[in-house]
Amino acid sequence: MKTRPADPRHLDVESFAKEGSVLEGEWPLAALDRLADAAHADAKPAATDLAAWRAEGESRPVRGGAPQTWLHLRASAQLSLVCQRCLGPVATPLQAERSFLFVEGEDTAAQLDADTEDDVLALTRSLDLRTLVEDELLLAMPLVPRHELCPQPLPLPDDDDAEEHKPNPFAALAALKRGPPN
Repeated sequence: MKTRPADPRHLDVESFAKEGSVLEGEWPLAALDRLADAAHADAKPAATDLAAWRAEGESRPVRGGAPQTWLHLRASAQLSLVCQRCLGPVATPLQAERSFLFVEGEDTAAQLDADTEDDVLALTRSLDLRTLVEDELLLAMPLVPRHELCPQPLPLPDDDDAEEHKPNPFAALAALKRGPPN
């Protein structure tokens, strides 16, 4: 019996892991809406900008129990984010690598996730790998993207005029020190 190829948009994780299958590919960044929305307004992803990914299923034997279902995911992309210094676009490489343990039921997943360092998800018959890849790339974004050295000098506030017309706060004290006028 010939097995049909796994569909990354509707992945049966349990079967994928039991077979030890591997899937890899690329998706246009423009098709990953949330990731594309995070890009700099002047440097939105082009049709040629891609997110590369690889997923590997694994069924790990457990002594005295049912085997564990694992999904190992790697993803990478380059996205132009907003530099927090100069507000211009900064090309930012994104790398994500994570392994997920799949268990039966949301309650079990929540309990195990709280008790272990592993990333635990509820087992589903139809997992959308594209959404998972996008989630992981979003989590890989730096909190404060910025250039090592901004391409344009940073604008300084125009305080020169304001300083000239500001009264010196110590002028009143100097007048008091001189005493009352004669």
